[in-house]
Amino acid sequence: MRNTGTGNNDLLAGKNSVVTGSTSGIGLGIARRLAAAGANVMVNGLGEQGQVDAAVRSVDDAGPGQVVFSPANMIQPAEISAMVEEAVGTFGTIDILVNNAGIQFVSPIQDFPPGKWDDIIATNLSSSFHTISAATPHMQAAGWGRIINISSLHALVASPYKAAYVAAKHGVAGLTKVVALELAQQNITVNSIAPGYVETPLVTGQITDTARARGITEDEVVRDVMLAAQPTKKFIQIDEIAELVIFLCSDAAASITGAILPVDGGWSAQ
Repeated sequence: MRNTGTGNNDLLAGKNSVVTGSTSGIGLGIARRLAAAGANVMVNGLGEQGQVDAAVRSVDDAGPGQVVFSPANMIQPAEISAMVEEAVGTFGTIDILVNNAGIQFVSPIQDFPPGKWDDIIATNLSSSFHTISAATPHMQAAGWGRIINISSLHALVASPYKAAYVAAKHGVAGLTKVVALELAQQNITVNSIAPGYVETPLVTGQITDTARARGITEDEVVRDVMLAAQPTKKFIQIDEIAELVIFLCSDAAASITGAILPVDGGWSAQ
């Protein structure tokens, strides 16, 4: 049954959102939370048809707004442009853009496949450029907008064996700051959320890859590699990221722009 309550559920009523990479993990959590706040949501992502259908249905069930799906591949600029135009054609405009799509590959630099580098840079960095470039004119015409780039604490610090991912996330931080400055007087904010390790399918996949790359067990990866850097010794929860997105979309966050906001259990305090 759809959530049709009031109060916090209508905070973003009438707003139109696009969330890339939202068929699982952090993106799905954000899409559900936007829907619960009353926004219309375009879900985007790849995956098995049954899993995609279930994800879209769960977003639709979360709130009273309209929910649509785009299968656009974030490696393909033409598909990204078509996705944005489809969202505008369906909703009328785009008010909220959440760039969340991301992939990962772990390898020593000397063995890092060039094709993996290209795919990670395209998905994790270039896709955000393409979505922002396409969506910004619609926000400018409406006189309001929120762009939120889900990066990673790896936008601020590095880890071994993640050359492409760390490079891309540092790039997202720079892109965020540049666009925030360009749009600062147009009632459009641009921010980046930089999570530490969140318990998602992407992180679960990294555990196996990192164990192989480092020659240690998966339990040792969790204890000695991933959570070693987070003083809380806990994975970040998806809901924590989603709630910060909602806050950044609110009027209370109107003066927050160009920020890289760590949600990292204290990692960056060290």
